[in-house]
Amino acid sequence: MSDDPRAGAAADSDVDSDGEEWRFAIDEVGPEAEAAREAARNPPIEPESIDAENALFVAAGVLGTLLLVFSVTL
Repeated sequence: MSDDPRAGAAADSDVDSDGEEWRFAIDEVGPEAEAAREAARNPPIEPESIDAENALFVAAGVLGTLLLVFSVTL
């Protein structure tokens, strides 16, 4: 007789020795599975066209920041 506790386990790999189903399969845990889940949750960001209104606010922010920095240093 073997000392291996898995020797009497059921033939189904998704069933515990107590007869309960496992919550996760082997390929659903670990770093590789986490990376796959993260990639599925967060699709890649694709660039869109630039709107004139958004560009104006960015330019105003840059100009305001430069004015602030130059006014403090002078």
